[in-house]
Amino acid sequence: MEYVAVLLPSLVVGLLFWFAMKAIFNADKSERQAEARAHAEAEARAAESNHGPNTAPNSGPNAGDGSSTN
Repeated sequence: MEYVAVLLPSLVVGLLFWFAMKAIFNADKSERQAEARAHAEAEARAAESNHGPNTAPNSGPNAGDGSSTN
């Protein structure tokens, strides 16, 4: 019983620390996901306003492969 009385405070503090760190990391992950979504939406809006709704500057059968038909 003495061992429990000696180790219990350290275990409780360790568990509190673990829960606090878990909450911090989960909040950070959520923040990064929200920031990534906002950034993607902003890029989509910028691309739509620059190029129109259904036009892409490099669209076509050979887009992006470096070939030329001229």
